[in-house]
Amino acid sequence: MPHSDARRPCRAVRRLRPGSRRLQQLSRSALSKVPSTRARPVVPASVAAIALQNKAVVYDILLKTAAETIRLISADPKHLGAETGMIAILHTWGQTLTHHPHAHCLVPGGGIAPDGRWVHCLPGFFLPVRVLSRLYRRLFLERLQAAFDNTKLQFFGHLAHLIEPAAFGRHLNALRKVEWVVYAKRPFGGPEQVLAHLGRYTHRVAIANSRLLTCEHGRICFRWKDYRTGNKSKVMTLEIEEFIRRFLLHVLPKGFRRIRHFGFLANACRVAKLARIRAVLEAPEPPPPAKAVDYRERYAILTGHCLDLCPLCGGRMVEIDLVPRSQTPRCDTS
Repeated sequence: MPHSDARRPCRAVRRLRPGSRRLQQLSRSALSKVPSTRARPVVPASVAAIALQNKAVVYDILLKTAAETIRLISADPKHLGAETGMIAILHTWGQTLTHHPHAHCLVPGGGIAPDGRWVHCLPGFFLPVRVLSRLYRRLFLERLQAAFDNTKLQFFGHLAHLIEPAAFGRHLNALRKVEWVVYAKRPFGGPEQVLAHLGRYTHRVAIANSRLLTCEHGRICFRWKDYRTGNKSKVMTLEIEEFIRRFLLHVLPKGFRRIRHFGFLANACRVAKLARIRAVLEAPEPPPPAKAVDYRERYAILTGHCLDLCPLCGGRMVEIDLVPRSQTPRCDTS
């Protein structure tokens, strides 16, 4: 569906190469000396069902709650005692295209203390997962209750009974007794790994072309990983209608921002606070971004590849002439 809101992005956007200038700038930035950690807050299936009928409201709650949870616990002197930053990316799919809303959070392994010092996290440890999970659950349900009180939620089908305040209250009470999960992963090894992670997750859609195997006889076969069996690769076959139905579950509301920056990485304060961090860490000023002369040079800066190189022989192609858009090139049949 190349012309729908679920269009898949250009592969170049997802393919920042190690030789690109963007990576060189990142490797010399203030945070290149700081290992970045990853957190992945998810929601229970009963909350995901509400989110499917209220995408804009609940997805916004998910991203804001994830950021507030990390901000509050990071600022607690019992843990980090500093202000941190975060990039949050919303994903709504699982390996089999089912509805599975969660956020991928990239967090620098440290923060700015109230006295201006840079506070590092403990090696291999960011914040206690259980504390994160409990606070994340409480803040999420508080925001969900506030959305209900302000009549921002709608319910249809098997959830229609939740329109009653008593039924909705019982639903939330049951969710307070369920363990919510915030996955935490080991820090990245350096800016190369950070950039590769961002390249994979920022502009990804529900399924990559490489996972599609066949489309014949009204069925689609695709490859998926079963995380319960040690990431074993398996093949799933779906009717075309069911495949399209699952794919369309992940179309976001118009104008929804699925990539957000928080803390000292927020747009309003990023320049000033990163300058303070560079001064504390004694990191050099990053070089100004390179200005591209044309689209070819811009592509080379972003990806490390040149458009004027032949993909077959590797030789440099020479521009012979430009074909005006209003004209159709004619073939010489003489």
